This record gives sequence, structure tokens and C-alpha cells, in this order.
Amino acid sequence: MPTPDITPGAPCWIDLMTSDTEKAKSFYSALFGWTYETGDQEKYGGYITASKDGRMVAGIMQKQADMGAMPDVWSTYLRTDDIKATTEAAAAHGGQVLLEPMEVPEQGSMAMYGDSSGAAIGAWQFGEMKGYEVAAESGAPAWHELLAKDYESAVSFYQSVFGWETAVMSDTPEFRYTTLGAGDDAKAGIMDAAGFLPDQVPSMWSVYFAVDDTDATVERAVTLGATVLQAAEDTPFGRLATLSDPTGAAFKVIQSMAPAS
Repeated sequence: MPTPDITPGAPCWIDLMTSDTEKAKSFYSALFGWTYETGDQEKYGGYITASKDGRMVAGIMQKQADMGAMPDVWSTYLRTDDIKATTEAAAAHGGQVLLEPMEVPEQGSMAMYGDSSGAAIGAWQFGEMKGYEVAAESGAPAWHELLAKDYESAVSFYQSVFGWETAVMSDTPEFRYTTLGAGDDAKAGIMDAAGFLPDQVPSMWSVYFAVDDTDATVERAVTLGATVLQAAEDTPFGRLATLSDPTGAAFKVIQSMAPAS
């Protein structure tokens, strides 16, 4: 399958901040078939790149001791062609700059924000590294979704800061959902989560991984030390389950319900 067409504003990369990189590597290798390459410690801080069948899909990095009680977490990065302007826009539209733009030698530049709903989101400006090389295939990222407690503010934030052209997929009191792009061309979604996220749980981005068989993946994940946060269920978009890995980082797995061609 060709490398994903990652347009400005669209998800381009994911990485895992973990308290135990060796445990994470073992888990995701056994679950998704990932292989790894560790970057130079001095140049890249030992950042680990995960690949599926030789194509990059994700990163893994060690959580620093000074991060205290911050949980292990998967993060999504959106493509920007001007990280300085994006950072200024994030601050001007109700967001917080959590990490100022930082150049990663030869690879590109990154920044991290808290959006206007309180969720953490990364930005990546391409250098040599132009995002993940495979998507929507087994063991690779398939979808990115913001659960927003302040839905209207969040939609406006991504329109203004990342230039999203959005489509309203649903606007009922029970299910309000906006996507980046429309229909089959949609690349990410924002869900109104005010009605179901507990008070102590902030707005958050979720990463979905494509799998061939959701039930078998869940069963395998549990034997590897995962916890089931939401049991497998059929949805209009595929059979979906939510898990946390052995150190507590949450992620989703989804099996397409489309018939095999």
C-alpha cells in the first residue's frame, strides 16, 4: 500500500511516552509485530522508532523522572508547514504551549500544546522525517479521535490553528461528532465527550490501531499484560475495543467490517 498522503493539519505521527521502554517494546512487538531502531542518545535522546514490515509506524520514548505522576500516554502529532506560526496561533486561540518548537536534528521540528479543551496535541514540521509510512493496515494507526469536554471550542481551535476543513458527521444531543475532511476522506474526529467523561478525566486524544481480528487481538493483549477498558463491540465503523498496555497507556483497536476483496 502506498505511503499515506499526509496533508497539512492531518495526523502524521504518534508516539508513546512510557515508564518502561523495554516492557513497551516487548508488548507491542508481540501484539502488532513491530520491530525497533533506537536513535543516538546524544542526538535523539534514545528515541525508539517502531516499524511494521520495515515501514515506520510510531515512536516510543522514556518518561523522564521529573514528570512525576504523569501517566503513560499515546500522543498524536498533526502536520504543520510553519511550526512557529502554529505555536503562535495555538496560544492566541485558547490553547497552552506545553513545549516550545524544538528542532530534532535533520528530522524536523516538534511542539506540544494543550488545546482549548485541555487535551494535549503535538505538532510536527517535516524535515527528513515525513510521518508514519503506513496507516490503516494491521498493526498501524488507523484513526485519531479527540474526546472533548468543550466540543465547540475544540472544533474552532483546530479550524483556526491547524486549518482544518471540517464536516459535521452527527449533531444530536446523544452524539455530536465533527471530522477533519468528510466521509471516506476523513482523517480524524472530534467527539463531544462532556456527557460521559468523568470530572477527573481531562479531554484527550485517542489512537486507534487497525487489526485483522479485534477479539483475537484483545485476547492476545490480555495474555501479554494488557487491561480491557472497554470490551469489544460492533460499531458502524468496525469492531472496536479499548485497552491499556502493561504500564497503563490507553489505546484502541479496530477491525474493519468491510468484506475482504
